[in-house]
Amino acid sequence: MVNVIATLKPLLHGLINIAGLTSQRVELEPGTVMNIWVPKQTIIINNNNTKTQPKNQTQKWNKPNKPVVVLAHPFSADGILMWFFQALALTSKYSVYVPDFLFFGGSTTNTANRSATFQAECLAKGLRKVGVDKCTLVGLSYGGMVGFKMAELYPDLVEAMVVSSTVIELTESITGECLDRLGFSSWSELLLPETVEGVKLLFSIGNHKLPWLPDFLYRDFLEVMFTNRKEKAQLLEALVVSDKDSTTQTYPQRIHFLWADDDKIFNLELVHTMKGRIGEKATLEYIQNAGHLLQLERPFAYNKHLKKILASIHGDGKPKHH
Repeated sequence: MVNVIATLKPLLHGLINIAGLTSQRVELEPGTVMNIWVPKQTIIINNNNTKTQPKNQTQKWNKPNKPVVVLAHPFSADGILMWFFQALALTSKYSVYVPDFLFFGGSTTNTANRSATFQAECLAKGLRKVGVDKCTLVGLSYGGMVGFKMAELYPDLVEAMVVSSTVIELTESITGECLDRLGFSSWSELLLPETVEGVKLLFSIGNHKLPWLPDFLYRDFLEVMFTNRKEKAQLLEALVVSDKDSTTQTYPQRIHFLWADDDKIFNLELVHTMKGRIGEKATLEYIQNAGHLLQLERPFAYNKHLKKILASIHGDGKPKHH
């Protein structure tokens, strides 16, 4: 039987390609490769025979001709599957980049480091290799946590952030409260289900109101979405930091929280705490009748809010001249 989700992915990739993005595998260091969807116009076509080029020759890139927006995906799946509606909606005014984190969408490493810091370092290195020197990062859930780390480490690269369904750091106390409330013993048990029933439960927790779907679709999701289980479990384990090691970071960037009113994982109490912690540089907007994966559940409402926030950062969408 044909796997519907496996068939859907190349269709989405084809539509994104028509919209002006193309997939590029970028070697960050020997053994570490990140897949990034980039605007086609940033690629400089080299007409020389690549077989005759020196191995250490670096790819040259055109600078983006519009303000850069980087869409950092949640843990559920790779970048295009999670950000399809937003990538389509933003390409006319912005240079959109959609990375796949390590162990998602063809990105991989042979190093043992699984920390959010390492993901942030790889993302920053990958973006700079494809010609990005300043961006607004839009991060959701896991993508937001990596985004906060990248904003901390590379304030020259991240000029502003829009974050949803996330936390600044996934501490032991936040982990304990969330998992106890949801009835799970670990993040892997929730986010890496091994049965159709587990996928159903994950989707019901991730949405405000889950529409009815036939069981075969859940089976298809189970077969396609949860690859690299060992490495992803290690990513989740490395994501949790002890309360005593948690830092009170101040951010020079403006941080825009765009939240669902029914996020069952990271609730409204958490986002108000984070907003208070960041202070005057933070704003908060809600989307009604939406859950943790609000960008998929209510894409039109999410895009409307996102476009308004990006316009407040970048004005009419034309690049700023310094």
